[in-house]
Amino acid sequence: MTAPASAVRVYLDHLLVERGTAENTLASYRRDLARYLEHLDAAGVTDLADVTERHVGDFLVALRTGAGGRAPLATASATRAVVAVRGLHRFALAEGMVAVDVAREVHPPAPPRRLPKALDVATVDRLLTTRGGESDDVAGVRDRALLELLYSTGARISEAVGLDVDDVDTTERSVRLAGKGGKQRIVPIGRPALAALEAYRVRARPALAARGRGTPALFLNARGARLSRQSAWASLREAADRAGVAGAISPHTLRHSFATHLLDGGADLRVVQELLGHASVTTTQIYTQVTVDTLREVFAMAHPRARM
Repeated sequence: MTAPASAVRVYLDHLLVERGTAENTLASYRRDLARYLEHLDAAGVTDLADVTERHVGDFLVALRTGAGGRAPLATASATRAVVAVRGLHRFALAEGMVAVDVAREVHPPAPPRRLPKALDVATVDRLLTTRGGESDDVAGVRDRALLELLYSTGARISEAVGLDVDDVDTTERSVRLAGKGGKQRIVPIGRPALAALEAYRVRARPALAARGRGTPALFLNARGARLSRQSAWASLREAADRAGVAGAISPHTLRHSFATHLLDGGADLRVVQELLGHASVTTTQIYTQVTVDTLREVFAMAHPRARM
């Protein structure tokens, strides 16, 4: 017979002495497992071998609902507590205290899905037109072309800075992108983005290329080498500041906006999947929630009986 409290003491000693667990983590585990011991005691469990999967599952429910007079835990805290309990039972099995790991199939709560942020069309237009005018320097012309391409194609920032000059087909109005795992895809590109790219290739890229040693890269930095992702981020932040766009803006913001605006315009989900280069349509489906939320907001504001 192994009392649950004894198993917890041995497990915590194991984490401290043999695993070298950080003190802050150990303190959190100690609190989580103390709460677990209270849960088992309330269920009348005195032997660790008598714990069932249901006991562990009920503990997870208690964490999230605040049973027993305690405040419910946030997802991250509940996840940590379940990880501590799973570790305890896995250790008990390895040490021969129990014959089965009853916590193996009890999984931590999934974190809340964060919906991607998308800019509205007017904000995107304002962002894209802050650079690249006739009076701008070569960096401004380049940045305008880069931002236009990101929004027009939905490219990841790594895909955009990885482009070579020959990857843009002006005749077919398309761009060849190299996605994750080297998988290539051909995506169409709009006329405004093509015009911005042409302006860059005529007015700015030759001057930048003259400073380097020769590279096929489409987007170049001030030294004539391939533009880095970090520099591309900086260009977007500068454009956002110029345009007065509040909040955190990243290259992925333009990718999210690309997908959301396509779906808002009636594009098929499978088409958007292909354009984004997602291996599974389930990854793309998150954008459908964005558009549904937008519809709810419009309904709530516009329908006369929406809030009665």
